[in-house]
Amino acid sequence: MNNLTFEQFNNADFKLFESNPIIKNPLNSFVIADPSVLTPDISHDGKWHLFCHTFFGVYRYESIDGINFKNTGKIVNRAMRPNINYIDGKYYLFFERTRPVIFNLLSLIGAKWKSEIYCVESENLTEWSKPYLVVGKTRDYEEYNNGFAISNPFLMNIDGKYRMYYSCGQTFIKDCGFCEPTHISFAESESITNGFISREKPIISPDKNVEYLNLCSGCLKVYKLKDCYIGLQNGLFEKDGKSHSAIMLLKSQDGVNFEFVKPFLVPQKCGNKDWMAQYVYACCLTYYEDKLRLYFNARNVSNNLTGRECIGIYEANI
Repeated sequence: MNNLTFEQFNNADFKLFESNPIIKNPLNSFVIADPSVLTPDISHDGKWHLFCHTFFGVYRYESIDGINFKNTGKIVNRAMRPNINYIDGKYYLFFERTRPVIFNLLSLIGAKWKSEIYCVESENLTEWSKPYLVVGKTRDYEEYNNGFAISNPFLMNIDGKYRMYYSCGQTFIKDCGFCEPTHISFAESESITNGFISREKPIISPDKNVEYLNLCSGCLKVYKLKDCYIGLQNGLFEKDGKSHSAIMLLKSQDGVNFEFVKPFLVPQKCGNKDWMAQYVYACCLTYYEDKLRLYFNARNVSNNLTGRECIGIYEANI
């Protein structure tokens, strides 16, 4: 993506894929979420690989065309919000590791949530190492009400150093009945998998005076273009008495200080489909064969019982 300018990206004519959603929530889970995608040019077998989570862990899907995906099975339990990387012939799958399911369920009635960023490794996408800790809790801003949450990992190599962007903290979203991440920060290391040191302060925090950020920060994905960095951030906000989430386009010269550019993808009804009517959440941007493709998950309504999350595509030709 680093051969594209900001002007090219900002002026690209993105459209929602007509057959959205491309992956619907499975029968045993209300949610399938947080896609992280490898394109054929950066996978060992020339296929598309999509990683996502349900209530039961992180799964891998594969595809020939990046649209029609087949579920190849679960990779790891107690796992959410994956980020896949292929570096020097090895796959590194980072994810938010939660406590056992019973503790997650208890968090809905007040138990303290506790999670950190872990990793598993593979050379072939079928055999994986045991999970190990990569970024743990070290800062006060990662805490909330005696619990803590470190989530939404996103790894970049910047000037020879590894930078792990992540979300942290928890903000209760009243009409949903669950929490979303409060702040966004990052940690840096000389190594891919250890020695990460987190910033003393977050880089993005909620602001009651900012329209699309008045509840909490959601997550951030950062990409290097030819002349700057861009951020795709799904802030959570309240409007007309209801919570919403939308993906914002941000711009930065250093990957640290971001300025708001415009709403990039907002909740909407698609014809007679309401699958993304109230929330547009986490995303993954790919660039392959002159096509920009944003994979994202969205939710129809806030209600815990009737709300469903699915994965869709927003794309543009360059």
